[in-house]
Amino acid sequence: MKDKLFKILLFIAAFLILLVTAGIVYTLTNHASGIFHDVGILNFIGSSEWDPREGQEKYGALSFIIGTLLTSFLALLFCIPFSFPVALFTGEYFRGKKIADFIGAIVNLLAGIPSIVFGLWGFYTLRPLLVSWGLSEQGFGILTASLVLAIMIIPYASSLSAEFISMVSNDLKEGAYSLGATNLEVIRRITLPIAGSGILASYILALGRALGETMAVTMLIGNTNQIPSSITDTGNTMASIIANQFGEADGLKLTSLIAIGLLLFLITAVINSIAKLMMRKMI
Repeated sequence: MKDKLFKILLFIAAFLILLVTAGIVYTLTNHASGIFHDVGILNFIGSSEWDPREGQEKYGALSFIIGTLLTSFLALLFCIPFSFPVALFTGEYFRGKKIADFIGAIVNLLAGIPSIVFGLWGFYTLRPLLVSWGLSEQGFGILTASLVLAIMIIPYASSLSAEFISMVSNDLKEGAYSLGATNLEVIRRITLPIAGSGILASYILALGRALGETMAVTMLIGNTNQIPSSITDTGNTMASIIANQFGEADGLKLTSLIAIGLLLFLITAVINSIAKLMMRKMI
């Protein structure tokens, strides 16, 4: 009886999650249909014009899509050289030792810091450094936002990667060591081939985390409605344009912002689905 009741509760919980997700998709689609009907989905996605002036309203999401993808992928590129060594350190070389637990705790601490704190650190510390190095006139831009994003996603990438690395069978590694293989050879020929798809999935999930970041990016990207021509240019992301303009929006502008939110939801869902499929292959 207790098992049957527990299964029913699990089913209800799973059904509610599906119901909430379906409700989110329906609400966003319903409110975004106005802009899609007026200008067309392809025109909305393919246009970079954003003019909210009454009588001259033009709304396009291309510059925000490019800004989102550029900051997120650049952050992932900056993240890899730091998160991958940490994953090897905690999941392979010093697994189960106090130093690995300590490093892992410090890295996980970063995941618990609110994004607004990262934004403040980037504004008052990182931004002046970029100005002093001559990389930016005011310190705002794609580069600044990407560097802060990279720090924010390191815990996700390194923790998940370390888990997959630690799942590799010890028998296989001990067999390689018995044949005279070095630590580097074991990692290259056994650990990485077996855990590779899981590690890649970890970075894709970290990318999904970066795509939806709002506050830190809003504080540092410069918030200009243009397609950036270089990583030092200012720009906007899908999340930052919503955060900046949603409070005062109405009419077609409000519909356009909701449509951008729907596109961001779909992009994130696709990326997370790819990561889940890769994890399933690993397991």
